[in-house]
This record gives sequence, structure tokens and C-alpha cells, in this order.
Amino acid sequence: MAMQEIYIRNESDTEARGPYNVEQLTSLAETGGVTPETLIYDAAVEQWVALGTNAELMALAFPEKKKLILKAKEIKTLNKADEHAKAITVDDMLAAAEGRTADTADKKDPQIAMARAAKIGMWAAIVTLVAAAAGEILPGTDALLAMDPAKLMAHPLVILGAVDVVLAVLLGLGMVTLYPLVRFRAALGFGLIGFMFYAQGLGLPLIEVAAGSAGLYLCTILVSLLPVLIAAAAGIVGMAALAWTFISQ
Repeated sequence: MAMQEIYIRNESDTEARGPYNVEQLTSLAETGGVTPETLIYDAAVEQWVALGTNAELMALAFPEKKKLILKAKEIKTLNKADEHAKAITVDDMLAAAEGRTADTADKKDPQIAMARAAKIGMWAAIVTLVAAAAGEILPGTDALLAMDPAKLMAHPLVILGAVDVVLAVLLGLGMVTLYPLVRFRAALGFGLIGFMFYAQGLGLPLIEVAAGSAGLYLCTILVSLLPVLIAAAAGIVGMAALAWTFISQ
């Protein structure tokens, strides 16, 4: 099931989105990208059916939250209050429910960690796109304000920067269904800008655009915390360094 390719669409959509794996479908469910009414393609019957009719996928995409059961313990205090007992606060109960205490660490719901990692990846992708847009737009601000085709042709990266701004805004609105487009943007940016630096024999900027593009790409597919943090660092640092290279030229 983990390697199953899943295609989805809303009832009003004319085109399908995907393929997604189960982990990505779960991430979409956590962020509201899919609901039980979302249509999925059932290859067995070659028809679109509601996600809610597939019990196995529903259990994975919308897992039932585990309930913490507190077992009563016999406390021998000879009917006297324990003066050293620590009062239980709301924060303590929430920490126990989320598996952030020593007693409940092994009972932590993995879906919560995956959703948290996916959200970190989304915000890291937004920051990476903003950093890339700054380096692409600022050197050609005059051409963009003049809206002169001749000047814009002299600064082609301004157009890519405008695309980056639009993608960053849409991701900030929670439209994670644009991840395939973001991945295409990462590959296109690396190919276009990377070739430009390669042709000029500029090694350091080539490394910057490679790190930034790879980090942006990986932030849209990883759902584990440590890999997401590494990808986020590579994307943000790489694109920020690349922006500085463009601005300082």
C-alpha cells in the first residue's frame, strides 16, 4: 500500500492530480487538501469513487487518534495527602497525549509527526521561493517597473522570479496540490540558472543553485522530520546565497 499510486480530483474538477503515495495523501488530509468526499481512481473497477468508500485508504488518511488510558494506581498514604506530589497541569496532559513525556514517548502517533514534518517542509519551500525571487527580481527591478519587453528580455530571470512569488503566495494559502508545479520549478531553475553558471565556469554559484533547487524539491516530498530539516536548510541557505550572488553582481 505504501507504494500505491493514487490519483485524486474533486467532483467539479476536469483533471486529476497525482500520482500520490499514501504518505503524501495523509499529508494532504492533515492540511485539508483532501476530504472523505474527494474522488480517487479505483483501478479495480476503473471508476472514480469517493475516498470515504475505501476503508483502507480512509484508515490511513484519517486515522483514528489514539486515546491515552490512565490506569489507576494504588497509593499507600494512610489517608494523608502526598505533600511532594506534583500537580498535573493542562500542559502536562497535552504533552502526554502527544507522546512528549517519558511514559508516553513510545505511544506517539506517527501520523502527527508526519503532518508536522510536512508543514515544516511547506513553510521551508515558501521561504526558499521568496529568497529565490529576491535574487531574480531585484537586479531587474527597473525592467519590471518599465514593463519594456526589450529590457525584460535582457533580464529573463525576472519572469522566473514573478513565478516564484506567485507560488510562494499560493503555498502560503495552503495549496499543497501545487507541489508538482513547485518540483518542476526546482528542476527548471536548476537547469536554466545552473547551465548559465556552468557555461561561465562559476563553481560556487553553481553549487548554490544546486543546493537551493534540491532543497526546494525535497521539501515537497519528504515527510520525516530530520530529512525535512536538512532539505529546508539546503534550500533556504542555497537560494539565499544565490540571491546574494545575483544582487552583488
